[in-house]
Amino acid sequence: MTLSEAVVAGCDGELLSSLPLPERFPAATLRLSDVEMFRGATDKDVRKSLHIVDVPMPALAPDEVVVAVMASAINYNTIWSAMFEPIPTFRFLQQMGKLGGWEARHDLEHHIVGSDAAGVVVRTGASVRRWNVGDRVIVTPAYVDEQDPATHHDGMMGEQQRAWGFETNFGGLAHYTVVRASQLLPKPALLTWEEAAVNSLCAATAYRMLVSDRGARMKQGDVVLIWGATGGLGSYAVQFVQNGGGIPVSVVSSAEKAEILRKLGCAAVIDRSELEQGDRTLLQRPEGWRKLGTAIRAAVGEDPHIVFEHVGKATFAASVYVCRRGGTVVTCGSSSGYEHAFDNRYLWMKLKRIIGSHGANLHEQREVNRLINLGHVVPVLSRTYTFAEVSQAARSVQVNEHVGKVGVLCLAPEPGLGVTDPAARSRVGESRFHLFQN
Repeated sequence: MTLSEAVVAGCDGELLSSLPLPERFPAATLRLSDVEMFRGATDKDVRKSLHIVDVPMPALAPDEVVVAVMASAINYNTIWSAMFEPIPTFRFLQQMGKLGGWEARHDLEHHIVGSDAAGVVVRTGASVRRWNVGDRVIVTPAYVDEQDPATHHDGMMGEQQRAWGFETNFGGLAHYTVVRASQLLPKPALLTWEEAAVNSLCAATAYRMLVSDRGARMKQGDVVLIWGATGGLGSYAVQFVQNGGGIPVSVVSSAEKAEILRKLGCAAVIDRSELEQGDRTLLQRPEGWRKLGTAIRAAVGEDPHIVFEHVGKATFAASVYVCRRGGTVVTCGSSSGYEHAFDNRYLWMKLKRIIGSHGANLHEQREVNRLINLGHVVPVLSRTYTFAEVSQAARSVQVNEHVGKVGVLCLAPEPGLGVTDPAARSRVGESRFHLFQN
């Protein structure tokens, strides 16, 4: 029996420890030699740049573990990596290599991508204390420098903080990954492998933006405008707003997506296509901002206290405008473009704030994991691909064919495996786990 077969069979830690690590394993990779392949291309199709190849097993640092990955997920950072934009991620790996020591391992001719994973610990480094071989875990994406004083104030503030699988090598879209012990949390027992794999990056990012004392500090009764509310970030944001006693106002691009949100429990839904009436740039102009503000007030009677931003260039000016006096725009990304133009008068004269937010520290990740364990937040998995289909899974996110999150099976042979507390799952209600799949 191989180690991979033993993991899939659910063997205990003693047996897993006795079996040798594979010298090589399959992984979804990018190649340094391909970084110029899309120069001048109109469609930077990630199916052309993502390749499944066998890669060598990395050496294990004392503070790290090897995780056999049962399932992973597609995030936008994987899309950016595979498009080599805004810069090739090999530059991050080269910068890590210059630090020397164990970091030098990351500077390779291939980049294993992926910033979400759920699986089983199969090896532990000499200094790892809290985790054992056989533990079922999820991997959180914040790769932090524990020797940086700023890290002990907030893990996201350390100078060498990185996004695992994006700014580091050995990401989660593979049969095995090497991660720091400080990235691990227990896998929720009520979730399947693919459900457990899709939450960490997006759910915790949304939590930090809205709930954490380092974000917008949402309170009961706050009106929160959520862009892209059926996407990975937005669909978790809707749940956090509802759970916290806020009033989510969701913006979506179709009647079908609006129906998904109503099933999630979001009553105030604005169909962007009805606002724009075919004019895709309307919300980038003042008449579009005013039209959006009118629609929000018609839905909930007042302007937003908080605007949840990650779309960027196409929506940011509207976000600043519609946010109420003294309100907050919190942003974690710019999927439509990084260069934002907005009318600054509406910011300074009405005393609004813009907060930049990035990822989540381990404490915030633990709080999110607790809410998922309690069934107060459910995964927003919409579709699961096989490992052989990983490039197609990435393409579906690139062209925005998806809703919620897209999962990828790695070692797990089929969907639906991994639940060890069916009673807890039953208490939440099986249908809650399939809202986005249906």
